[in-house]
Amino acid sequence: MSTGPISTATRWTLAVLAAIAALVVALTLQLTERPGASVEGPAEQAARAHRDADTPEALAGPRRRADLPPCPADGSGAGSAELRGVIVECAGNGAPVEVARALAGRTVVLNLWAYWCGPCAAELPALEAYQRRVGAAVTVVTVHQDENETAALLRMAELGVRLPVFQDGRHSIAAALKVPNVMPATVILRPDGSVAEILPRAFTSTDEIAAAVDSALR
Repeated sequence: MSTGPISTATRWTLAVLAAIAALVVALTLQLTERPGASVEGPAEQAARAHRDADTPEALAGPRRRADLPPCPADGSGAGSAELRGVIVECAGNGAPVEVARALAGRTVVLNLWAYWCGPCAAELPALEAYQRRVGAAVTVVTVHQDENETAALLRMAELGVRLPVFQDGRHSIAAALKVPNVMPATVILRPDGSVAEILPRAFTSTDEIAAAVDSALR
């Protein structure tokens, strides 16, 4: 059985499909070959950890109300191997923080929380009191694990707690350290960056926190 000639409409359809296929291939090659197309700097990586609504202008008022202390400056040594390459935002001023370097050379109590977590809110004042008790011997840093940075700042202002806050809405720190998916959770790091203990529980007093840290570091 013979076939008739291809109609004009069919030829146009084939031409359009061929053009679309060529465009898709060209775009794919462009994205693949463009130098640095997938590379993000510290500011870009930190920015992905909060909502688009949390612009510097929107956060300015909540930051003034919270009046948080600065996040730790780079310490000595390379820090935790697990945390190398993890970049978050310092909620107090919006600056990007390379976590491993910031915590290097310090004994650290790293507390993971979220603004909507009731046990977290009850625990934060005890953590602040513990920081006052131990002074420079231990660095207490909190990690806010929700993309709503405004709510985190307002919660800290409401509680009157002044501790450094890493804004980490993508849970990148918890993932790197393999912390169970519960909040609050506390990670105790030795000065060499190794994990002394992971405590997926809430603390109710400063004495309880002190006992847990001392036990982990023995």
